[in-house]
Amino acid sequence: MTIRTKMTVLFLSIVTVLLLVFCVTIYFLSDVYRQSEFETRLKREALTAATIVFNKEEVSPDLLKILTRNQMTALSKENIVILNAQDKVIYQSGLKNNLYTPSKLEEIKRNEELFWEEGEVEKFGITIKNRARDYLVIVSAVDKYGLSKQHNLAILLSFGSILLIALSAILGRFFTGGLLKPMQQMIKEIDAINASYLSLRLSQRGNKDELGQLAQRFNEMLDRLQIAFHKQRAFVSHASHELRTPLTAITGQIQVSLLANDNMEELRTMAKSVLEDVNQLNILTNNLLELNSIDVDDIRIKASLLNVVDLLLQAKSEVSQKYPESKIILQIDDHEDYLPEIYANESLIFSAFINLIENAVKFASDQTAQVKLLTLQDGIQIKFQNKIYTLVNLNMDVIFDPFIRGANSKNVKGHGVGLSLTKRITDIHKGNLAVNLEESDFVEFILKLPKGSPL
Repeated sequence: MTIRTKMTVLFLSIVTVLLLVFCVTIYFLSDVYRQSEFETRLKREALTAATIVFNKEEVSPDLLKILTRNQMTALSKENIVILNAQDKVIYQSGLKNNLYTPSKLEEIKRNEELFWEEGEVEKFGITIKNRARDYLVIVSAVDKYGLSKQHNLAILLSFGSILLIALSAILGRFFTGGLLKPMQQMIKEIDAINASYLSLRLSQRGNKDELGQLAQRFNEMLDRLQIAFHKQRAFVSHASHELRTPLTAITGQIQVSLLANDNMEELRTMAKSVLEDVNQLNILTNNLLELNSIDVDDIRIKASLLNVVDLLLQAKSEVSQKYPESKIILQIDDHEDYLPEIYANESLIFSAFINLIENAVKFASDQTAQVKLLTLQDGIQIKFQNKIYTLVNLNMDVIFDPFIRGANSKNVKGHGVGLSLTKRITDIHKGNLAVNLEESDFVEFILKLPKGSPL
């Protein structure tokens, strides 16, 4: 069942229930009013008949009956009976049928007035005093005119309800179609969006309703998907290029070695070159695997309490072994009240420290890197500085994207993966990684990590 049909059925159900409640209420209120009005008429007839009977010295009983039958206010099938205190009939007009039972007489005496129904016949009894004597007057009749009005009212309400329900169904179908028309257009536009047409967007038309908000959110999601899709394409393209370069070099060197003479020195030199390319290829592969395994939105890391100073010293030692000619200066600003400790994943944080220190060493003009640790109340801050020859023009929007390398990296070995990996590690730990280029001869990466909590 479509939403349009569901909305129409729901709207129709609500209208039907409301109409049913309205019609039943009107009908029963009208019937209550009719009964009340007819009860008043019966009471008036009873009092009129009693007045005539109790003053009958000048009116004979036969003449009284004739007057009663022919009075202009006579009711349909009207019967009147008057009884004395001994329940003996002293006057009766109309049909000679039994208007009462002994129990009803007792009830009239007890309540002084009583109205009741027997089928379509409605009856009224009243106790009247005349010359210190009690009398009972009972009047019965059929409210032919009132019942006819009730019947006509029922027909009118029934046909009116059917007509209104049918009209509501037509109007409900029409208006729900108009309300859902933007959604149908939205479905057509969504069907046109695929991997080849990710730039297409839903029409918002300036609406501020729920459908307009849905279109806005969907377009924002498409923006994120398009960016992710382009990054994925760029990642695959750059990764293919970076992998092809060492593989081509290895292939060429092996081919040359096959054509070379049996000069062991040349073969040894060539083997070292191949080994270096293989090591670079291995590093690149490991970085790609690590980069691919880290997803900021989904990863669940195992955190433990880490001493940042120990990790920095280990990272410094490892980078120093890799770059023996480098100089790494570690400055620790101890705080009396705060310890340089955080809750984080040890292997990931250690990898981030390695990447940032190695990056500072590789691009330093004097192969010197300065690492400054500052302990804060809510975490730590580490600055990684290196001196450069000239100011580097860096695009801050893409500096942390994979395989992005600056103009000063032509003669520096690397693949442009380290900073991207470090940025993802920082984001996982709810930290921040920024670049400061305010000083013309220094590049400074500022890493901030919160205290965190054990996971």
